[in-house]
Amino acid sequence: MKSGMVEKEGFAALVLRLRSEGISDLDLLTAVEQTPRSQFVPPSLAEDAYSSRTVPIDCGSFMEGADLAVRLLHRLQVKPGHRVLEIGTGSGFTAAVIARIAERVLTVERYRTLVTAANTRMDALGLRNVVVRQADGGNGMPGEGTFDRIFVTAAFSSLPRFYAEQLTHGGSMVAPLTDGESCMMVRLTKTGSRFEREDLFPVPFLPIVPHIAAAL
Repeated sequence: MKSGMVEKEGFAALVLRLRSEGISDLDLLTAVEQTPRSQFVPPSLAEDAYSSRTVPIDCGSFMEGADLAVRLLHRLQVKPGHRVLEIGTGSGFTAAVIARIAERVLTVERYRTLVTAANTRMDALGLRNVVVRQADGGNGMPGEGTFDRIFVTAAFSSLPRFYAEQLTHGGSMVAPLTDGESCMMVRLTKTGSRFEREDLFPVPFLPIVPHIAAAL
């Protein structure tokens, strides 16, 4: 079967699963459709691109399953005109999807190998509003201004206030929190000087690792 047909069938199956969960955001689903997920997974695992299974990538990292990736982006609620900060580029898939909706995306990753690969994919897709940077995202990105949305895929042990301070008024952040045994995705919404917390659902993310990687 030709790769284009595999891509279409994989996306169609994903949409059916998402709609059964009540996710039917046309802008988001269109952005996912325009971002061929098979280009972000290792070639040997292309058949898993649209599955709900976790996919290993370089540097000991992994891509969350397609269902979880879109579920998280649905909760992030990115809108046109937004500036978005992502901590944990990974393959670059979620940053690419966000970039098709938002005005600008800054995504950071501690592994240079992943940064290089993500930049190559963004160029191939013609996405000029994404900046992929090797950086330590453990303390946010001071000096980059404020963001309408912040998306984090590495777990903290407590609420990361330094990120929340980089949100615009009315902005929100989706990030995982862990107590060492379980990990919960939460959404923080900034209203004035206060932050409203909403627990979303359990996620399989690992604890955040500080500093950029020296070798990879």
